[in-house]
Amino acid sequence: MHPSKVIRAEVKLLTDLPNIGAACAEDLRQLGLTKPEQLIGQNPYQLYERLNSITGQTHDPCMLDTFISITRFMDGEDPKPWWFYTVERKQTLKLKAKD
Repeated sequence: MHPSKVIRAEVKLLTDLPNIGAACAEDLRQLGLTKPEQLIGQNPYQLYERLNSITGQTHDPCMLDTFISITRFMDGEDPKPWWFYTVERKQTLKLKAKD
């Protein structure tokens, strides 16, 4: 759902989350997540790595941005478009690569 249309009190299904449509909801189900509240406290980087492992392919990094957006939303932040997190993701992965 487009972040501007998300109403926190009405989030019941995965597709009620910001930036989540049918395809992304299916990716979340592959991770064993069937309800939005299961995202509370989840690490988006670990979700992304698990999805890559489960599917046997490296997903577009924008999926990681989407995971950041929904985990942050479920942890209480305002809904934001997935691309809001692109710079943060790039910086975080750059730092991890240096370790």
